[in-house]
Amino acid sequence: MNQITEDFEPQIVAFCCRYCAYAAADLAGSSRIQYPPNVKIVLLPCSGKVDELYLLKAFEAEADGVYVAGCLEGTCHFLTGNLRAKKRVQYVKSLLDEVGIGGERLEMYNLSSAEGQRFAEIAREMTERIRALGPSPLNQRKSKEGAIK
Repeated sequence: MNQITEDFEPQIVAFCCRYCAYAAADLAGSSRIQYPPNVKIVLLPCSGKVDELYLLKAFEAEADGVYVAGCLEGTCHFLTGNLRAKKRVQYVKSLLDEVGIGGERLEMYNLSSAEGQRFAEIAREMTERIRALGPSPLNQRKSKEGAIK
């Protein structure tokens, strides 16, 4: 392992729907369930409101990993929002593979508002996955460009 990966602490953005995933994160916090502090939560009215551009912009803004967390399938408060989000995530995963960032840096999760423990597990799972992958290739290019200037 080189020095960069030994000291690497991944930056992760979690797009969470208000009714389930964000409520689960709130439950995790109020229950004092520990999860990595490197996960930054973005509140959405519904996971279906996440746009492909938001996901790509998160990587551009130096996120090493991103996930979308919505209601359980079949229980979306806006009927099919989480299904739309799932399709968008799959599309962006293919784009990330095409441009060399890696689709495995993006994931979609479904959970209920009562799953605070599961929210913490997801945050730990994504942190470990991204830590194993190393810094985003996009961030590595930015740091090299900054060093050249």
